[in-house]
Amino acid sequence: MSKVIPSSVRHAWTLTVFGGALIAGNLVGCADPADATSEDTEALTAVTFNPPSTPSFAPAVVTGDPLPGISATDFAAAKANFIATEGIADGLGPIFNEKACGNCHTQGAAGGAGVQIERRFGKINADGTFNSLANEGGSLRQLMTIGSFTGANGQACNVPLEHEPADATIHNVGRLTTPLFGAGLIDVIPDSVIVANANNQAASVRGVVSRVPVLLPNPADPSQVLGATKVGRFGWKSQIASLVQFAADAYVNEMGITTQHCINGTSVLAFATESKPNGIAQPAGCDDLGPGGPGIPAGTDDGVGSCAGGLSEIQDDVNNFFKYMTFLAPAPRLPIDAATDLQGGTVFNRIGCASCHLLKDYVTPASPANGVPGNFSFRPRTDFLLHDMGSLGDGIGNDGDSVATTHLMRTAPLWGLHLRTKFLHDGRATSITQAIQLHGGQAAASVQNFNALGFSDRNAMLTAMMSD
Repeated sequence: MSKVIPSSVRHAWTLTVFGGALIAGNLVGCADPADATSEDTEALTAVTFNPPSTPSFAPAVVTGDPLPGISATDFAAAKANFIATEGIADGLGPIFNEKACGNCHTQGAAGGAGVQIERRFGKINADGTFNSLANEGGSLRQLMTIGSFTGANGQACNVPLEHEPADATIHNVGRLTTPLFGAGLIDVIPDSVIVANANNQAASVRGVVSRVPVLLPNPADPSQVLGATKVGRFGWKSQIASLVQFAADAYVNEMGITTQHCINGTSVLAFATESKPNGIAQPAGCDDLGPGGPGIPAGTDDGVGSCAGGLSEIQDDVNNFFKYMTFLAPAPRLPIDAATDLQGGTVFNRIGCASCHLLKDYVTPASPANGVPGNFSFRPRTDFLLHDMGSLGDGIGNDGDSVATTHLMRTAPLWGLHLRTKFLHDGRATSITQAIQLHGGQAAASVQNFNALGFSDRNAMLTAMMSD
């Protein structure tokens, strides 16, 4: 499809130092003051925030618009699938959190953040490692059930609602619905760029690169290989590296709809197993009434079928979710007084927030495999790394993780903040001020610096953030 990039203004807060040279991930002036030399401190005072000299794109005029050059017809078709309500005949259940992607991703437009909070639990083993209690339905506790219905074989079925097990020691942890604006741009960031973010950070705030297996790649993207390891970038823990996998994972975990896919002749069944309420399998024909089909494994709701002949194909619904998220543009900023924006961005950098919420432009490759515009600049204000958040960490991890690992959280992107009403991973904060002050761990020094700000600097920083 055609990819035409209009000439206009990119997102603001471009970090320049001396002569207008863009700092691409080299966070001079963003390090902990304890690590700075006198020369570094002098350079810090010279940092200014100016509009870029080589603008490359305009944010969408309306939140929820597609990226430039994307077919309106294709985008509308993908969106229709994204917001469509699923029923038991589609494979909904047996337990689930919502009936449509668009029911959770609501703020600003379909695909935005949400107010729903999913629930998780787990326990710490005697040896100090995390246990997801997978045999009891963990770590995700789905909040709804398809309940009583007539099963596939005419039998009476009644799926119980999940509950938190008595042996859980990590209770009722919440995770807020994340926004999806600009996700297709994030999908094509080279791994090396995210690794460089970590390498360029001061030791006191250096993040951890999340390297995860690719369970479902985009067949068109050679950087995504089935079973290979790739740098994660999606989810509260950067636990997913590919956007198509993010779609399939949400379909089974949030809606209970299981799918099968083909990658180079291999049948991918990682998302083909029904969730079991508290680990208890439902009788045959009582999980849901998913349509199945020829060549689709028994018990799987929908899929591609035979993968003979080296077929690569993603199941239709997952493919449409993937397309919608891929082509959804970043939310546009609100208008803001230039002087306030300048002051706010400078303060944001000075107190250390930009150490993790990077004020840097990412640029898509010249010919992105997923069809988003090439050489496209965007600024999500994150390093996509995991950071120790101390008591703010949610305590949830993978089986065998240390407690310290469970406190690691991905730096959340900040674009689109003005569209949201809840903040942090569990939605406990209802203002940006609250969200900042609840940070801990590697962000503790920045919180202290924020609390010491005068009225003018604090107001400018918050105004600039909430215009994003």
